[in-house]
Parts: sequence; structure tokens; C-alpha cells
Amino acid sequence: MHMENHISSEHKKPVGVLFILLLAILILFLAVLTWNAFSTHQYIGKSDTQLYTITISGEGGVTATPDITQVSLGYQTEDQDVAKAQQDNTEKMNKLINQLKDLDIDKEDIKTTNYSIYPRYDYINRQQTLRGYQVSQNVSVKIRDLDKIGEVLSLAGSAGANQVSGLSFTIDDPEDLRQQAREEALANAKEKAEALAKVAGVKLGRLVSFNESGGGYDYPMPMFAEAKAMDIGIGGAAPDIEPGSQDITVNVTVTYEVL
Repeated sequence: MHMENHISSEHKKPVGVLFILLLAILILFLAVLTWNAFSTHQYIGKSDTQLYTITISGEGGVTATPDITQVSLGYQTEDQDVAKAQQDNTEKMNKLINQLKDLDIDKEDIKTTNYSIYPRYDYINRQQTLRGYQVSQNVSVKIRDLDKIGEVLSLAGSAGANQVSGLSFTIDDPEDLRQQAREEALANAKEKAEALAKVAGVKLGRLVSFNESGGGYDYPMPMFAEAKAMDIGIGGAAPDIEPGSQDITVNVTVTYEVL
């Protein structure tokens, strides 16, 4: 009797191990099914077919008249005594700056861009001799009223400024104009894409990507009309300055789905 019970117990052990193994396989199988179902849920609404696209570029531009002028005004003095050179330079520049303010140019639009002192030497018989000191000072002036350009340039001459350069024209707030150019560039790209899709015998779908590159301003050279005397009360001849126009351009590259 004891021997029979022992044989029955030994017979049940393999059956129990097999049951546990089958249960583990079943659990693993159910886990795989669950993961596949979850993955499928993640991609609901997405096509498993290849996406066909058209990529094309477009350009838009807006032409506008500049509303701000900038010019660099300065004075350079030289003297054997560096203190005298500084004093002369300071007096001339302070006078110029005050007169600019009298023309209703805000102090925020007058910016010092350079102040320097350099020794000057003469070379005689291969020997270096100190000749004196050169003091330079420059300010950048932003002119918001374009009708005052001639007055400012004439004032620079009457105030003794001997350095006038860098006359340029800009647009103070170009973002609205850039947005107009961007919309025109997108319309241009879409028109090209529709024409290409028609030739290819497909339909244009949704916009899937957009990239903006390049763009900016086209700066024409300032145009100077013939100078004429202007009776503006400060003497000197002031030229007529024409701001011309500037082109703001935007280039885009877009990709459309084709159906």
C-alpha cells in the first residue's frame, strides 16, 4: 500500500510541472496579444500605406518705402597737446549733438559709436618723432522724419563735423510687411504644387511640412539728387536725399500630401 502511494505521487509531479509550464506559456501569449492590441490602438487613424508627397518652393515679396534714415557724424581733431585736442573735439561734438536735439531728434536716437585717441608720428631720416595726438568721436543719428535729412547734413557741415558717412535707409517695424511676403510665398508655392499635381494626375492633400529660409531686405544704393541750396536758416547747401524703396522677400519650402 505504501509503495502504491509513492508511485502515484511520483506520477503526479510531471503532470504538475507540465501544467505550470502551459500556464506560463498562456500568460506570455496573452501578454503579447495585449501589447499588440495596445500598439494598434496607438496608431488608430494612421494609414499603413506609404505617404506620397510633393515638395516645392515659393517666393513672396513686398516693396515698401523706408521710414528711417541713419547716418554717422563725427569730428576729428589733432594737436600736439592731447588735452587741447580732446577739448576741441568735445566742444565741437557737444555743440553738434545739442543742435541735433534742437531739430527734435530724440536723445535715444543719438548714439556714440566711437571715441579714440591715437598718437601721430613723423618719420624723418628713419627716426620716429611724435607729431601730436589725434582725437576722433562719432555718433550714429537715427532720423525718423525723412524731411529733416537735408537739415541734418547741412547742420553737420556748419557745426564743423569733418566725418560724415554711412547714410542708410531702413524700415522701423518690418514684421507686418514680412508677414505679407510670407503669405504671398505660401500662395505661390501652393499654386505651383496644384499645377504639378494636375500634370501628375493626382490630387493635392494636406500641408505636411513648412520651412522658411533666406529672405530679408534688398538694399538699393541711396539715390542723391542734384544738390541745391536750401533756405533753412543754418547756412550751407543741403542735398536732396531720396530714400527710394526696399524689397522684403521671403522664401518658403512646403510639402503637400498627394492622394
